[in-house]
Parts: sequence; structure tokens; C-alpha cells
Amino acid sequence: MENVGRVTISNKIMRLIWNVVYIFLFRPFGSRFFRLWRIFLLKIFGAQVTWRSSIYASTKIWAPWNLIMEDNAGIGPNVIVYNQADVKICENAKISQFSFLCTAGHDTGELNTAYSGLIVGPIIIKKNAWIGAKTFIGMDVTIGEGAIVGAAACVFKDVEPMTIVGGNPAKIIKKRELK
Repeated sequence: MENVGRVTISNKIMRLIWNVVYIFLFRPFGSRFFRLWRIFLLKIFGAQVTWRSSIYASTKIWAPWNLIMEDNAGIGPNVIVYNQADVKICENAKISQFSFLCTAGHDTGELNTAYSGLIVGPIIIKKNAWIGAKTFIGMDVTIGEGAIVGAAACVFKDVEPMTIVGGNPAKIIKKRELK
């Protein structure tokens, strides 16, 4: 985790511009026929998103410039990507509806962190991982290749490859075995 203190003015200005574009040019184009249009807009704002990825129009992305998506990566409807640090979604990884990816928090060693003490850490969702509906993924977490995070789980620590986890906090349910 990195202590960045607080959000800069330039970051706030970029987010303001992005939010205007999001409201008028991203969100209204919900049909799958506009998938490439949404990717185009994200790329304009610095997202490293392949043309073969998929993002629903109802997905709320805090900072497109901190988003990385590989081929066939998908973000479902109503997902919140609060990415003050990088969020990387690798090949064939899927984020189900109403999930929350949160790359930021506050330094608990300070009494008042509203205006200082911001800490951030990246989230990495590895190849072929699946994040269930209404899941929370915290900062500085890596979800291993082929892992599954069960619906409504809260993940605060790394998830090993080919592992199924669930609950709050997420605990190992079993190893994933492919047929």
C-alpha cells in the first residue's frame, strides 16, 4: 500500500471531465452494439482496454486511466470500480453485477483522515478468475488465476489460484477442480 496523502486537484479536474463524458456519452449507450464505443471513450481517457473486452454502460469507473483490461475480460452491470490505484482484469476474468472493487482507504494511524492519510493499493484479477455478484474486493488484493470469489464475499487478502472463497471475510471453501 502506498500513502498518497490526498487526491490532487489535477486528478479532481480529470475526474470531473470524465464524469461529464460518462453521463452524456458512456452511460446512455447501454446496448451491446455500443460496446466498442464505450471502450473507445475509456481509451481516450487513458484506459488500457483491449477491443475484445466488455464493459456494461452501468459500470461506474472512477478513473479510466487506472484501468487495465485484457482480451475477453468483462465487467458486469452496476459494478463500481473505485480505482485510485490500478485495477487490472486479466484475460477471460469476469466481474459480476453489483460488485465493488476498491483500491483506496485511509491510514488508521491518523485521527482524522478526511483530508489526508489516503492510502491506495492495486487490485489484480488474474486470468480466468470469476468474481461473484455483490462482491467487495479491497485494495492491494490479487485474485489468483482460475479462482472463484462467491457472491457477496468480502475479500481483504490475496486469493490463491484455483481456489473458491466466500463469506465475510472471505475464507477458502475448497480448491477448484476443472473437468
